[in-house]
Amino acid sequence: MEFGLTRQEANIYQCMITEGKVTGYEVAKQTGISRSNAYNSLANMTEKGAAYLVEEGNTRKYVPVPLDEFCKNRIRRLEETKKWLSAHVPSEKTYVEGYITIEGANHILDKMRNLLDKVERRVYISCTRNYLLLLIRELEPLIAAKKKVVIITDQPVTFGTAKVYVGESRGMQIGLIADSRYVLTGEYGEGSMNTCLYSGQKNFVELYKSALSNEIKLLTMREENQRQ
Repeated sequence: MEFGLTRQEANIYQCMITEGKVTGYEVAKQTGISRSNAYNSLANMTEKGAAYLVEEGNTRKYVPVPLDEFCKNRIRRLEETKKWLSAHVPSEKTYVEGYITIEGANHILDKMRNLLDKVERRVYISCTRNYLLLLIRELEPLIAAKKKVVIITDQPVTFGTAKVYVGESRGMQIGLIADSRYVLTGEYGEGSMNTCLYSGQKNFVELYKSALSNEIKLLTMREENQRQ
């Protein structure tokens, strides 16, 4: 479904993978979908690149496009469409960013990953170790590029040259400052409201940066006392 099929088409695709070459009648029988809906869905799936039509005399049968091939084709078309959109998008109107509420676990994680992808010099991250592991793919290139990565978490963890401070439990709280320009902070995770505030407002960024800086100072003092 994430690759463009409706729920009914996804059900038929699964049936086709299991059964192999099928007619609309056989699909309807196996899935419980009406015959007319089965034939319509198969025709749509052929247009979407999920199925091939096979003519056998007077019988129209369908076979599934292999899953890996279907996914690669869809991704390739999306990449081509992205290039076209980037070349033809109207000029964006400049504006001062306000405070944006981002809801939903997937949307929050996407925003965090997008912010990390655009980091130019440094990033500060505050979250539980479990959430941190979701960002490995984005953090490793930053560290490899020798950009400053500072992490405040609740369990020991090693990320190359990243500076890691271990403090109290983060719970559902997450925070991220990218290049001292953008902040994302709020709750993320199972059982939480999955709501974060995102802003590029200078005052808000400075306020949150100051809060993290104070916490880092306290954790540094604690580490020094423990070594003594």
